[in-house]
This record gives sequence, structure tokens and C-alpha cells, in this order.
Amino acid sequence: MYPASMNIIMQAFLNQRKIYMEKSERRNFNVRINEFPWWLMIIALIFIVTIILIINTPTFNEAFTTMCFGITTTITITLIAYGISLIIGLFVGLGRVSKRVLVKNLATFYIEIIRGIPMLVLIFFIALVVIPGTVELISLIGEKFIEIGWTVIGEPLASINIRMVSMSFRAIVALSITYGAFSAEIYRAGIQSVHPGQTEAARSQGMSYGQSMRHVILPQAIRNVLPAIGNDFIAMLKDSSLVSLLAVRDVTHLARLYAGGSFRFTEAYTILAVLYLSMTIILSLVVKYIERRTSINGES
Repeated sequence: MYPASMNIIMQAFLNQRKIYMEKSERRNFNVRINEFPWWLMIIALIFIVTIILIINTPTFNEAFTTMCFGITTTITITLIAYGISLIIGLFVGLGRVSKRVLVKNLATFYIEIIRGIPMLVLIFFIALVVIPGTVELISLIGEKFIEIGWTVIGEPLASINIRMVSMSFRAIVALSITYGAFSAEIYRAGIQSVHPGQTEAARSQGMSYGQSMRHVILPQAIRNVLPAIGNDFIAMLKDSSLVSLLAVRDVTHLARLYAGGSFRFTEAYTILAVLYLSMTIILSLVVKYIERRTSINGES
């Protein structure tokens, strides 16, 4: 009786274990199905269909060949403009958290002006009003230098005219100034996310305000805002399409020219949308990787 009872108990235990394992496997399978990036598969399918159209359809191939030359311009303008905007944003962000009333108000004034005007209006205003006005002012200063006898400095300045300033340069300046305000808010949020005790500890070690900010606060703040900086860069890449209205020969401008000349709007704007989508998806994956690495380092 005893061995038979033990066999029954063991069989029941094994059956329960088998049922539990089956449920666990089904649950894990459902979790994997739910977490699988189906959206990325759909986007990959869009890319595949577009590539097939480019290879097999002459009109799509022509549109893609025409617009490829603008990708370099788009990426170059975005990289240079965002690099400058990060520098502007760093100084303005430090101004936003400064205890000096004048510095803080000037930084806030700049940010509120940028945030209160539409992006397209800002690009037109900076490229067509601010930069020509600045060039004219530099030329006038050069003429004044010539009048007082400083011809070595005055003649080069007086010879500057607005025709020497390309639209690409104006676009970079416009995007840099505009996104400098957004970067400043990112830096401000990052600085304020660092616990005040870090500043107090640094000051107790004899550091000045600038030293504590440079060696203690900013490294932690930048690490905290790296994902936001990456997302802001993606936003600038998309907003760089607005500079096509300044006749900058980026990918959007070439798409408009091709569509206007051939009346093949479907081919031109389908290729344009897929090109921007591919660039932003790649950058989004990079940002997610950086965010994951940052969170791992922060936990360790």
C-alpha cells in the first residue's frame, strides 16, 4: 500500500508540474508576442516595397536618383546646426539656473521669444531679416574704420555684402538659434534633476560655483538628458525640411523641384517620406540604445 500511494502522489505531482510548465511556456510565449516590435516589421515592409519600386519602376528610380544628392546637404546642415545649438543651449541653460537676475532674465527672454514664434516664421526672420541686417551693420562698421584710418580692418569689413552669405549658411544659423532655446530647456531640466546635495557636497570641498557646476553637476546632468538630446536631434532632422523654402538644395527642395517639373507627385513625395522615415528610425534606435545603456550605468 505504501509504495502504491507514493506512486500515485508522485504521478499527481508530475502532472501538476507538467501543467504548470505548459502554462508558464504559454505565458512566456504570449509575453514575447506582445513585446515583439511588430511596428518595426511593418516599417521594414514599407522599406522593402519602396526598394522594389525603385528597382523595378523607372519613375521611382528617377525620383530617388534625383533626390539622393540632397541627403548629404540635409545631414550636413542638421549636424552642424545641432552642434552649434548644443553650445548655445549650454550657455543659455546655465543662464536659466543662474542666481544673477540680469543673466537669468536675458536667458528667459531668449527662450520665450523662440518658443512664442512659429518655426517657419523664425527661419524666415533670421535668414531674411537678422542676417542681412547684421551684414549691413558690419559693412557700416568697416566704413567707419576706414574714415578713422584703420583701413587694414575697415576694408575687409566694408567689402562684405549679403550676396556673400549663402542660403545654406543662413539656414544653419536659423536652425542653431531656434534649437538653442530648446536645448537650453533640456540642459536646465538636467541640471535641476541633480540632487541639491551634490552641489552642497562640492562646495563643502572648497569648490567654487563654476567648479562644482563643471566637475560635479554638468556631467551628471548631461548623462540624464542624453535621450532628450537625441530626440531633439531627430526633431531638428525633420524640421530641417523647412529650409527648403530658402532654396537650400536639401532632399525636400529637390523633391519639390522634381515633382514640379515632372508632375510625378506620388513618386517624389513617397520617396521623400521614406527617406526621412529611414533616417529617423535609425536615429530612434540609436537613441533607445543610448537610453538603455545610460539606465544600466545609472543603476550600477
